Amino acid sequence: MLATFLQQAAEETAEQMPEEKTLSFIELILDGGIAGTVVIAILFILLVVALYIYFERLFAIKAASKTDNNFMAQIKDHVANGNIEAAKIRCAQENSPVARLTAKGVSRIGSPLEDINTAIENAGRLEVYNLEKNVSILATIAGAGPMIGFLGTVIGMVLAFHELASSSGQAEMGTLAEGIYVAMTTTVAGLIVGIIAYIGYNHLVVKTDKVVHQMEATAVDFLDLLNEPA
Repeated sequence: MLATFLQQAAEETAEQMPEEKTLSFIELILDGGIAGTVVIAILFILLVVALYIYFERLFAIKAASKTDNNFMAQIKDHVANGNIEAAKIRCAQENSPVARLTAKGVSRIGSPLEDINTAIENAGRLEVYNLEKNVSILATIAGAGPMIGFLGTVIGMVLAFHELASSSGQAEMGTLAEGIYVAMTTTVAGLIVGIIAYIGYNHLVVKTDKVVHQMEATAVDFLDLLNEPA
């Protein structure tokens, strides 16, 4: 009898315990309605685009920063010996912004220094433009991602309160709360996309600045070489 009583008490206690609800990201997306699903889909596309641009630019900038340490020394030797063609050939062998800037300067040897400097600056602007290609899109995603996510949350909140108003304030709090936390998932998703894009953008800016400084140092070295007394 005692054992039966304890078993019944345990069963009644188990029935009275609230069922634990688990959150599934897929369920949150699907339960968010058409508006929430569309917003999440847009954010996912933006995330894919941001990651593609980041890694594509990262590999391009890394390739652009690779230059032979003896490159400028060899160019100086060729120019000092008057072997301009050898200097041009050496520049053509090096596929980097530094080599292309130097090649532009070498091709203008014999012109006034001001013209050579202008030609190098114009070539440098073109190289910087190529390095920064599509990086502005990453910055746009970093700013637009959180706003799109917040837009999805606002839409979800409007729908939740519309349901509350339609039921004359008699809507179940559980249903209302569920609609609100589903709506908040778009803000979370937007912040994740924005943070990833923002970090990627700033990392690419730092990497690009290093290459730009390298080009500037090379241009200064080349102009100093032309200014050296014969």
